[in-house]
Amino acid sequence: MTTATAARRGRTPFAQAAAIVAQREIMTKLRSKAFLVSTALFVGAIFVMVLLSSLGPQLFDSTTRVAVTEQTASAIEGVEGYEVEVLGSAQAVREAVESGDVSAGVLQDDGPSGLLVVGDREAPTGVLQLLSVQPELELLDPNAPDPMLTYFIGIAFGIVFFSSAITFGQTIAQSVVEEKQSRIVEIMLATVPARAILAGKVLGNSILAFGQIALIAGVVLLGGAVTGSQLLLDGLGMPIIWFVALFTIGFVMLAALYAAAAALVSRSEDLGSASSPLMMLIMIPYILVIIFNNNPLALQIMSYVPFSAPVAVPMRVYLGTMEWWEPLLSLAILAATTVGAILFAALVYERSLLKTGAMVKWRDALKR
Repeated sequence: MTTATAARRGRTPFAQAAAIVAQREIMTKLRSKAFLVSTALFVGAIFVMVLLSSLGPQLFDSTTRVAVTEQTASAIEGVEGYEVEVLGSAQAVREAVESGDVSAGVLQDDGPSGLLVVGDREAPTGVLQLLSVQPELELLDPNAPDPMLTYFIGIAFGIVFFSSAITFGQTIAQSVVEEKQSRIVEIMLATVPARAILAGKVLGNSILAFGQIALIAGVVLLGGAVTGSQLLLDGLGMPIIWFVALFTIGFVMLAALYAAAAALVSRSEDLGSASSPLMMLIMIPYILVIIFNNNPLALQIMSYVPFSAPVAVPMRVYLGTMEWWEPLLSLAILAATTVGAILFAALVYERSLLKTGAMVKWRDALKR
């Protein structure tokens, strides 16, 4: 329909209508103190976590004080985590240990090691292990990612994706139901096409979600710059970029489906049952990525599944198990799926928006 035809019929052109709806969605959120405060707290909590993860070992660093004589000082001096106090005699070392001024003492001895470790009530395990004779060590892959660190990185990506998708998805769904329940949508449809309303809601909330994700990514990289963390600046730089790119497209898909699900119901009380399939589509991949964060085959499969790709692909990029073309292929699959989901959601939304009463089934919504 051309602009002139639309104007003659009293209907706003599609692009203009979608922009108006998107602006309304954005401004409604930005005027909400609850949204602004929750976003600030969430971003602030992430920044604090980044600082603690990098500065934590320094903030909570504890050194072990060890008393030695001049003859045994060389056995401990220069070892990280140990503070050496050189005393004049073996008796002075024993008195320092007994008084609690030091955690342990190291003296000369006639035994095979030539050293004697002195403790008070219990054996100073750390000092004993330090002075024990250990075999030579060969590391086959010294640069391999720490499994525990990989686990927490997977959780971090998953939580950000999950919380943002659920928060803004539910916002879209609640907005659709409120307009349908109050019958405002019937007034809107007199001048605005249904698909323009859907496009505006998806566009407006997507912009808000993208802004929040970009803000989080910026805070993480800022924290890395402040603390000088090579993990955040180098190790997670490219995974974060891919996460933002995949989330941008994936959220549009989820936003459209949430709006379609909300159009199926006429009451807020029924929204949970209508959106539960979408909740499962978000939660199951999120859980699987966390469980199989060290399983290369499972991550490879999930990187090509649209709902899990925004978390699986950054994980594979971080682990270095992905060829250069694989993230592009995952992005293309996600983009194609998003186009199909938008077309599907548009049909459901358009054909269910004016239906009231009991919840409309998905298959019934597709029927003319």
